[in-house]
Amino acid sequence: MLFQNGQLVVRELDFKDRCKLAEWLSNPVVLEFYEGRDNPFNVDKVIEVFFHPEEEVRCMVEWDGEAVGYIQFYKLDDETKEEYGYTQENIYGMDQFIGENKYWNKGIGQKLVQAMVSYIVEHKQAEIIVMDPQTWNKRAIHCYEKCGFKKVRLLPKRELHEGEYRDCWLVEYKS
Repeated sequence: MLFQNGQLVVRELDFKDRCKLAEWLSNPVVLEFYEGRDNPFNVDKVIEVFFHPEEEVRCMVEWDGEAVGYIQFYKLDDETKEEYGYTQENIYGMDQFIGENKYWNKGIGQKLVQAMVSYIVEHKQAEIIVMDPQTWNKRAIHCYEKCGFKKVRLLPKRELHEGEYRDCWLVEYKS
């Protein structure tokens, strides 16, 4: 387990989680906001994308003992820092989603983001944490702003989503 904060538990991804991730990432309601409805995952694709050594720390999110979402964090590489206009050394990025949509709009995402920010600042000594939500994803952006993130830069045509390159906001949290 990475950490627990009340009912919220974040633990590193385990191979047994592959079927739950495939379930979430084949659900059009989830895919509308993460990966795109034209990009569903099956178990083989989950294994290919989520279970190969990378720089990301990949985690499952549990609420009251039930797996409800996914979160990953990673130290930004030099190329990405340059692209974003940063010179600081210790900058992290993170991405997450609540896969069980019955848990949407209950404040769990906000608790997750706040807890992960605290963890990264405390355990990784991050100076800045960044994310790049698509500009139309108002619910996610609102959540991030409530957690102390600020919009700092528009990233035009940043992410391919449902056949179209979409604009994203670079949002940052400064510790």
